[in-house]
Parts: sequence; C-alpha cells; structure tokens
Amino acid sequence: MLYSSVTPEQKRRDLRDGLASGRIQQFPGAFNPLSARLIADKGFDGVYISGAVIAADLGLPDIGLTTLTEVAQRAGQIARMTDLPCIVDADTGFGEPMNVARSVQELENVGLAGCHIEDQFNPKRCGHLDGKNVVDLDTAVKRIRAAADARRDPNFLIMARTDIRGTDTLEAACERSRALVEAGADAIFPEAMRSLEEFRAIRDAVDVPILANMTEFGKSGLFTVEQLQEVGVTMVIYPVTLLRSAMGAAERTLDSIRTQGTQEPAVADMQTRSRLYELVDYEGYNRFDSSVFNFEIPDGRPPGGPGSTRPTAQEDQA
Repeated sequence: MLYSSVTPEQKRRDLRDGLASGRIQQFPGAFNPLSARLIADKGFDGVYISGAVIAADLGLPDIGLTTLTEVAQRAGQIARMTDLPCIVDADTGFGEPMNVARSVQELENVGLAGCHIEDQFNPKRCGHLDGKNVVDLDTAVKRIRAAADARRDPNFLIMARTDIRGTDTLEAACERSRALVEAGADAIFPEAMRSLEEFRAIRDAVDVPILANMTEFGKSGLFTVEQLQEVGVTMVIYPVTLLRSAMGAAERTLDSIRTQGTQEPAVADMQTRSRLYELVDYEGYNRFDSSVFNFEIPDGRPPGGPGSTRPTAQEDQA
C-alpha cells in the first residue's frame, strides 16, 4: 500500500547482487508508476526508466529537451512505487561535469538504484538514429569521473553509455569502454551494437557488467535472453516496449470508437477493472481505511449536544 517499503539503499544492494549473480537481469521499461507495479508483479529483476519514454510522455522527441528536474521527478514517482531497483537514463548528465555531479545526487535523492550517462554531444539524439555525434574521450571521461565522485552511496550504479559505434569502429568502442571503466564506470552500455559478436567483443574488453538495449526498430536485432547471456551480457533493457504496446492498443481503441461508434470490439483486450484494482491494491487501502476510521459517524448535531457521539470541548481537553 502507498509506496514501496524497501529503502533505496536496499534496492541498490539488490541491484548489485543481481548483477553479480551470474544470471542475466531483465529490466523492462516503465512508462508510468502503474506499469512499474506490473513489471514487478510479473517477476522481473528491475525497472528501466527511459529518457525517450519520459520525453514522449511529454509529447517531445528524444533530442535532449527534457531537464534534470523533469527526469528526476518522473523517475522518482516510478521508483517509489516498486520494490525493484530502478535505473534511469540520465542522457548526457544534463550539462557540464558539475551538472553531472548534481544530477547523480538528485537521482540518489529520489530513490534510484543507478543511472547511465552517455558520450554524445549535448543536445543528444536517440541512440538508434543515424547522424549521432560523440564527444572527445577527455570530455566523456570527465562526465563519468564527476558522476562517480559525486555519489554518496557507493552502491549507486554509475553506468557509462557509449554511442561511438555509430560513428566509429568496434575497436574504438572497446577502447572507449576501457577508458570509461578506468574513469569509474561500474558498468558499460554499448549502444546500437550490430551483432552478438559485437556484444562479445565489449564483454572481452572490460571486466564490468554489460548492458544490451533490445529496443524495437533499432540497429540491434531482438536477441533472446539466452543468446545475450551466452555472449556475456549481464543486463538487458526493453526501454520503449510497454509504451509502444500501450499506445498501439490505445490507437486501435480510438479507431474503433471513431469508426464503429463504440469501444466494444476492444474491450476483450483491455485490462479488467478487477485487475487494475489488484495492481493498485484497492483491498489494502480498504483494510487500512476500516482499521483507522472505525468510529461512529457524527449525526450532524452540535458537538456535545444531546445524543451527540462527539466529546464536548471540556471532555476533549481532559
């Protein structure tokens, strides 16, 4: 009921334990707090919060238009509703190294278990689009060093995302990954890998957890968990999958209302009222309400008057 009873510190420890377990960790992307509840209910390892999804939720493209305040607020709303560790996309850190440092502390404050910071120019663009640009190695390293130095909880995961494969060779991606780990990155997110062999090459280049982005319509194939684990991937995210699924269903329902005058054809695919109530724990709130508000309801007579169930002022003070 209400928010998660698991502390952010425990969630960060849980994330570290999961990454060290030897079993690939699956983090579907939540597009709101309720979807994070659903992810947990289905038994996943954690929740991913995509910058692209936060931007889309605001009706904006994923080109670095969102602010730290917007991302931290929405990520915090999602994180507090689930017992699972949540990782958020922090784009380029929202500015220069000092801004990166502040971003990490703000994300710690709202209960995140970790974040990733990328090496694109600011403003950035979606990692699976053409025409990306990456910063020089010195700038990329300073961002990660600032993030690692700023965190107060040593279990808060600092992940470095590199987009350099979109502009350079696989070897360049391996070299940059090594430099980012040396700068303090706890994990590497090699964006837009083109094959399982490329993931394996990054795995061989660094001795930290590796993340694979299984986004639809992107540069990477939609590899299975078994395929990814076989090449040494530690964590897999599905950043926009739930949003795309929900928006696709919403569009079909609106089409039905528009063309047929009713939503009836779509009802069979909708989440039922009872399932929604189960996810938001309606029964738990009812139990709490009954246990707290178990007094007699005043009948509208003046306090202390004949037949009143409420105490007089003198009785109340006593």
